[in-house]
Amino acid sequence: MKWFKIRSFITFLLTSTNQHGVHSPFVYDLVTKCFNTKTNPSKKNAFNRIRKSLYSNHKNITITDYGKGSSFFKNNERKVSDIAKIAGIATKRAKLLLRIIDYFKSKNILEIGTSVGLGTSVLSIGNPEAEIITLEGCENTAQIAKELFNTNHLNNIQLVVGNFNKTLSSVIKNKHYDLIYFDGNHQKKATLDYFNQCLETTNNDSVFIFDDINWSPEMQLAWKDIKNHPKVTVTINAFFWGIVFFRQEQEKQHFTIRI
Repeated sequence: MKWFKIRSFITFLLTSTNQHGVHSPFVYDLVTKCFNTKTNPSKKNAFNRIRKSLYSNHKNITITDYGKGSSFFKNNERKVSDIAKIAGIATKRAKLLLRIIDYFKSKNILEIGTSVGLGTSVLSIGNPEAEIITLEGCENTAQIAKELFNTNHLNNIQLVVGNFNKTLSSVIKNKHYDLIYFDGNHQKKATLDYFNQCLETTNNDSVFIFDDINWSPEMQLAWKDIKNHPKVTVTINAFFWGIVFFRQEQEKQHFTIRI
């Protein structure tokens, strides 16, 4: 797996571009006015405070994992601090997510994969006025996340606990989402199942963000299928993320962009 990721990153570097190689006004504006700008300092500081609080939480909990599992952890007994450091959203991605939410003014947000709540906190900080629903399969990590949200007064988050195969259908029924962050299962079948189910929630300006599209060969295959879906018009491969748009006024285009 290690060598696969190295080869994938080298391929990404050889095929990617920056804003000067983008021939789409929509994507060019996104790169120059969102990707390549500075993060709001107060929002960045709020994220850093929450991140530090999780990093200093050394409580042990037992994990129930419905996904691919971890290549780092050897058993299901883990410290909260280790979960946050290894499985939580990285600072670079967190700052980018803050900028994306600010740029698109996302109001209705769904997250598939809460973990201990670090990424969910970013969504809330990004737009305190947004309505956020986040799904978590493990009761013990969900409890840590719930305590985190309460302590930091992140009051715009609804946490739903249970297997995604059962909970996802209920939160997407008769709903439209401006942004969906997929970070709950790094397997091809599950990723495509969630993607296809969530298609019914999209509007013309919806944004889907898939975490770790280059994590494994099967995730790369899932990303290929997502790109080829007829409802998808624009995609961005940022290596760590795959970003999907459904803008019907645009011709189908795929971009590989260094951020």
